[in-house]
Amino acid sequence: MTDKPFNPFKMAQQQFDSVAEKLGLDESTRELLRNPLREYHFLIPVKMDDGSVKVFQGFRVQHNDARGPCKGGTRFHPHETADTVKALATWMTWKCAVVDIPLGGGKGGVVCDPHHLSEREQEGICRGWIRQIARNIGPVQDVPAPDVMTSPQHMLWMMDEYEAIHNGRYPGVITGKPVGSGGSLGRKEATGYGLIYTVREALREMGVDIKKTTASFQGFGNVAQFAGKLYTEYGGTIIAVSCWDQDDQTSYTFRRTSGVHVEELLTITNRFGGIDKEKAKNLGYEVLSGDAWIEQEVDILLPCALENQINANTAPNISSKVIMIGEGANGPSTPEADEIIKQKGIFMIPDFLANAGGVTCSYFEQVQCNMNYFWTKDEVLSKLDTKMTEAFLQVSAMAREKKVYMRDAAYLISIQRVAQACKLRGWI
Repeated sequence: MTDKPFNPFKMAQQQFDSVAEKLGLDESTRELLRNPLREYHFLIPVKMDDGSVKVFQGFRVQHNDARGPCKGGTRFHPHETADTVKALATWMTWKCAVVDIPLGGGKGGVVCDPHHLSEREQEGICRGWIRQIARNIGPVQDVPAPDVMTSPQHMLWMMDEYEAIHNGRYPGVITGKPVGSGGSLGRKEATGYGLIYTVREALREMGVDIKKTTASFQGFGNVAQFAGKLYTEYGGTIIAVSCWDQDDQTSYTFRRTSGVHVEELLTITNRFGGIDKEKAKNLGYEVLSGDAWIEQEVDILLPCALENQINANTAPNISSKVIMIGEGANGPSTPEADEIIKQKGIFMIPDFLANAGGVTCSYFEQVQCNMNYFWTKDEVLSKLDTKMTEAFLQVSAMAREKKVYMRDAAYLISIQRVAQACKLRGWI
């Protein structure tokens, strides 16, 4: 029997339905919250460097804005789908609610591969994406940000195009911009640092010294790089990291049992997070298969790449030594994997709590842009630590009180908050 293709939106709805049942939500509330309020599909014609015109497919999904303007990244990926964008927009709604910031969930994407596009061609896609959606986003409507394979430079091109269309200065329309052009200090560290703040608090509650722990990371992009830096600063030891190899079109795991040094690996890593295999071997790293990261004899697993990585096939391979999973990625664990993780007694820090540092700092950037006054890096990271710690402690307390899985506890808090906002507005 062949496996059905993975559909992240169906997974997001399945997770929602389970908690909606526990909360006893009425049918209209369920129908409103399990689907996006608005969904935009459009085409972006771009003149390529060779003189031809290529048409790219773009998306923007606004899941729910009852608590505030929509917020969410824009991804450039050759396998982007409407269902992926809908799932991510849905998770963004819960993410904003669980850390209690006044925003809703949005997400965008373009079906393209930046590896094979020049800077000028990428700029054309950015400006074309904004031209198609300019009437439907804005500082008080929907605020895009970077995501997979998009950067601060992409965000600045998008902001510039939006400002040209609307004939004014609107720095709060986009977050994740370069510092000095409306960007916030601390933004590049935010998602990775936020993940480790929650790991730190979870270990404290478990009575485990972080200095005595080991970890294995999936992914070596922005999130994993900064999470790895902070984790090792706290005294933890990274044993393995995996990453995607663009040349081979496959992933590899790089292991060194004496400890992975993030700064050392960064010297042999390209801008997409790909590690040079031969140079890694020369530095004493073993090069293993891409799935080997999940099989390591470590205390903590930190998936920081894409969705559907811990599933019914891979979850049984998790070592009995693992005590915690912190989801730096969006949707890395399927509902089937969650059941296996529960059986193994592993503590789970769910994605929309664990990786909420990015949207929290994006919110800080939006606030700074709108008041035209910017904070120091220490102020930003201190505020981020406070927000992430408070959110973790609330979810952890709910999990203990209701005797439920951490993912369910995070959902209970966030869905209740959004449902209440919808009711107060008279939508349902």
